[in-house]
Amino acid sequence: MSLPVNRRSTLVAALAAALLVPGLAACGSSGPKAADGGSGASATATASSGAAPKAANLTVLAASSLTDVFKTAGAAYETAHPGTKITFSFAGSQELAAQVKQGSPADALVTADTKTMDGLEGETGEPSIIAKNRLVIATGKGNPFRIAALKDLADTKIKVVLAAPEVPVGRYGKQILDAQKVEVKPVSQEPNVRAVLSKVELGEADAGLVYKTDSAKSADKVETVEIPDEQNAVASYPAATLKQSKNAEAAATFVAWLSSPVAQKILQDAGFQKA
Repeated sequence: MSLPVNRRSTLVAALAAALLVPGLAACGSSGPKAADGGSGASATATASSGAAPKAANLTVLAASSLTDVFKTAGAAYETAHPGTKITFSFAGSQELAAQVKQGSPADALVTADTKTMDGLEGETGEPSIIAKNRLVIATGKGNPFRIAALKDLADTKIKVVLAAPEVPVGRYGKQILDAQKVEVKPVSQEPNVRAVLSKVELGEADAGLVYKTDSAKSADKVETVEIPDEQNAVASYPAATLKQSKNAEAAATFVAWLSSPVAQKILQDAGFQKA
């Protein structure tokens, strides 16, 4: 029996609407998936966009010459990023590299030279230079031996302490001494720049080659002898996220922040040079 035209039209419309419902549901379900895909974008993109990352506990491996300034920078960062806690682990750059290779849990790395960072290719994100530094001669208070230049360090009466050659500051020191043909026989070779400075502060050495920022921080304990630019070396500090980090987004945000005006002012107020 045929249906009246009106009822037939109504039934066709109902069937058509029923067929459209699954299609609409499928279209609707693609929305959240697309949104999820957007939130899975790279941590670096999130950091550069200025989006606030989730609060996290970050462990940052940093060169020992950054000890004082990073304590200030870390406090400033935590204030600006409530809920985020930064723990720094300071050591010679070569020690930090060894820790990364051994899989020590950490989120970001800042070294005192590009060579060490380059040796970790595959372990880090793309590094960026955040600051620079220069070497000076640190002497005992009052500079009793009247040290005025690199050549004075060759005097065997002067107890000179240097960083080990595998340490960035030790490598820089050897570079500038060799360039000036100054032969120094150090009484010891230390694992990082803070250890060199400590020897001079305690009177266990008469002089040592350290970074300008370290010597300036101990102005009440040591004297600083400047080294002319043409005889000096420039230390570059690259910062990068670690691929082993479990807080990739937060780590990328912190590394990006180190190049921000706020962080750069903190670094430069401490005596570091612009990147």
